[in-house]
Amino acid sequence: MPGDALHRTDLDLQLRRPGIITLVGGVSTNVGVESTVRQAHEHGSAQIVVSDATAAFTLEDHENPIKRIFPTVARLRTTDEVLAALTRSVAIASRP
Repeated sequence: MPGDALHRTDLDLQLRRPGIITLVGGVSTNVGVESTVRQAHEHGSAQIVVSDATAAFTLEDHENPIKRIFPTVARLRTTDEVLAALTRSVAIASRP
C-alpha cells in the first residue's frame, strides 16, 4: 500500500534479518502510521503504536485509527509506557 514504510522497500527483510518482529514508530496517524501498521500486520509483525507520539491534521483523523483500527492489529501504548518498558528491559539486560 503506497504511503506505508514497507511499500517498495526492503525494510521488512532488514528488520527480520536480526530477528526484529515488533515495530514502534510513526508520525502521521491516519496516513503513514495506519498504512504501515496494516502492512506490517499482514507481514506477521507485531506493532506498538505510541498513541501520544503520533498526530494528524485534525483530531478526528488522529482518533479514528486510534479507536477503530489499531486496537485490532496493534498494541496501543503511551510514550510513558514505552519508556518504562524500555527502562525495564535495559535493567534486565544489564544484570550480571
